[in-house]
Amino acid sequence: MSYEETISDVVRVVEAVGAGIMVLGGLGAFIVFVPRALGGRTSQPYEDLRRNLGRSILLGLEVLIVADIVRTIIVDPTLESVAVLGVIVVIRILLSFSLEVEIDGAWPWQQSQIGSRAEPERMKRP
Repeated sequence: MSYEETISDVVRVVEAVGAGIMVLGGLGAFIVFVPRALGGRTSQPYEDLRRNLGRSILLGLEVLIVADIVRTIIVDPTLESVAVLGVIVVIRILLSFSLEVEIDGAWPWQQSQIGSRAEPERMKRP
């Protein structure tokens, strides 16, 4: 077995881990959602489900980006593969960015403004 074949196998494992994170994270989010939705223990079970699904997708995408980077740098270091990697990374970054906005409900540069507005509200609570 050659070095490239070994790295290719490692990349496949990392890709499987990334896909597994998304699938198992999604299943876990639904498993947590059902009792919360039926029991009414939290006021926003749907929002919690969306947040948990988004987090598992984000983590899975990050792992898949690692697999793509390793494959491009070690297995197939051609100009064409680097260009394909660039496109894949840009697409996944855009997906991650949009998921982040969906989870948090605000643009990343607005997080400090939201946090500073929420702080006085927390101070008012007994």
